[in-house]
Amino acid sequence: MRRLEALILLLLGGALAGPVAWAAHKADPDNLPKQKIQDLHYGDVLFHFYAGDDFEALTRLEAYEHWRRMPHNEQDAALLAGGLYLSLGMHNEAGKRFAGLLTDKVPAAIRNRAWLYLAKVWYARGYYDRSEQSLGNISGELAPDLEAERQHLLVNVLMRQERFEEAAARLAHWQGPPDWMAFARFNLGVALVRQNRLAEAAPVLTAVGTADAPGSEMAALRDKANLALGYAWLQANNPAAARTALERVRLSGPYSTRALLGMGWAEAALGQYREALTPWTELHDRNLLDAAVQESYLAVPYAYGKLNANAQAAQFYESAIKSFDDEAQQIDTAVARIGDGHMIDDLLGADPQADQQGWFWQLKQLPDAPQSRYLYSLLADNDFQEGLKNYRDLGYLGGTLKRWDESMDAFRAMIETRQQAYSERLPRADALLAGNAPAKLLAARAAIDSRLTAIETGADVAALGTADERVQWAKVRALEGAVADTGGADADELQTERDKIRLMKGVLYWRLDAQFKERSYAERRALRSLDALLNETQNRWVRVQHARASVPNNTGEFEARIAALAARIAQLREQLARSAQQQNHYLEQLASGALLEQKDRLAAYEVQARFALADIYDRATTPAPAAPPTPAAPPAPTDSGAGAQ
Repeated sequence: MRRLEALILLLLGGALAGPVAWAAHKADPDNLPKQKIQDLHYGDVLFHFYAGDDFEALTRLEAYEHWRRMPHNEQDAALLAGGLYLSLGMHNEAGKRFAGLLTDKVPAAIRNRAWLYLAKVWYARGYYDRSEQSLGNISGELAPDLEAERQHLLVNVLMRQERFEEAAARLAHWQGPPDWMAFARFNLGVALVRQNRLAEAAPVLTAVGTADAPGSEMAALRDKANLALGYAWLQANNPAAARTALERVRLSGPYSTRALLGMGWAEAALGQYREALTPWTELHDRNLLDAAVQESYLAVPYAYGKLNANAQAAQFYESAIKSFDDEAQQIDTAVARIGDGHMIDDLLGADPQADQQGWFWQLKQLPDAPQSRYLYSLLADNDFQEGLKNYRDLGYLGGTLKRWDESMDAFRAMIETRQQAYSERLPRADALLAGNAPAKLLAARAAIDSRLTAIETGADVAALGTADERVQWAKVRALEGAVADTGGADADELQTERDKIRLMKGVLYWRLDAQFKERSYAERRALRSLDALLNETQNRWVRVQHARASVPNNTGEFEARIAALAARIAQLREQLARSAQQQNHYLEQLASGALLEQKDRLAAYEVQARFALADIYDRATTPAPAAPPTPAAPPAPTDSGAGAQ
């Protein structure tokens, strides 16, 4: 499966770069300038993008663009959004994005490659006019391979619009790489055939049909060219030329059944019915689901009738009638199964990637169900594949909306929890707010400042001492007071003690005084830190007061937004359910229509077989006339179905 990175790298020329230095790289005028991821939200989008979750990446991208969270990577985000819309199959939205971005500011090489890719996307979706318009936006010539692809695509667009003369005129004088020229010559030949210019188409298709085929793709193209030429000669009543072309088709290729059928008709047109039996008998033993094989069930007995082998012709007609009848009954069973509504579940249930989304997805396997054997040709039809993609994407979106709806329930629970927590904390918050704590703290701070100022003014060195120093100072003062109160005869005896106390006081005072200024500075610094904390406290206090008044209002706003989103999601889910039902009905109609068309074809063949068998029986019971009548012929050979590549 093709990943979207190829698209983005094509469009951006490698501009999705990580946060690294690109200065060492030389500037390339044909590439966009390298960009750094400067916005965190854009990096978040790229994370989901490279993880393969395109829908989540696009959802976040749209949300971040709405809230203007990616101002530096705005253009990169817009290009990525276009690519994501393209990946998800929203081609109209992607086209609008690219049309607005692919201006003259984008280098011509990048702009041309982007327009070419958009043209291919429009062509695949069946919007041929928009594809032609995108190709017209390409300026100048591209690189040889891209130019060949451009010319080839433009010719196909013209042919799809039945503008065969313009297609033929464009291809007549164009030269390109050999492989692209082979496709171009084939398309030219088909365009000429559809204009009834077989004489001009024959050499062109013959050149393609006889060219070397180095690979399976070119071999299939060669077979298709020979098949188209062979059926063109058959319709022009030139069976000899048709036989020559059809003989070049491989027996094991995808076009072998139609080639065998046409080969038989060429031999029959030349009157060589015995030789016609060889390819028709080979075709008769193949799968009856093929339209060419069904026709061979009538062609073989027709040839036997022409050879007057009526017994063998009758036997083959009877076998054909029985086979057609059995197949019709199986088709009825398959149609009934589809009518019961099981087809889509059967198809997507067998796909391991059914829960994903994206334009590049394709169903590659069919389930083991009654209708599966009839749906192989339908599976190759672009309308059915596109319809199946749309149905699967609707299912993915429905699942996404269901998850979002469940998220709304979670958000409601969060709101209820928030309201409950608010009601529990409200009394404590009111009590705290009523206490006016910041004012008390400011008053305490003012008291501390006054006390420190008094200490500094009075040089109270002991007040800034450590706890031990203050205890020691108090003890020295107490001893000093006790000795001072002693008088009389003991005064002389205590003089020695007084000297010791005075010495201790002096030493202690010297130590306190030496560190007084440093400790005063430290206290002032601590006071400034306290001021900062008090300021933060006041700010938080104000926020608490505001929250006390605004939280109930915010909760109500959230509840209203959640209710509105839930209602919108419910409405979208209903719309998606209706769209999915309509898409399911459309796909069932496509499948049932294809099966009933095949049943009608079998019924028509069965009617012809019965008439031919009745004619054989009538001639067997009726005396033979001079010239026996010609047996009933099966229908004329079908168109090859060869179309533009």
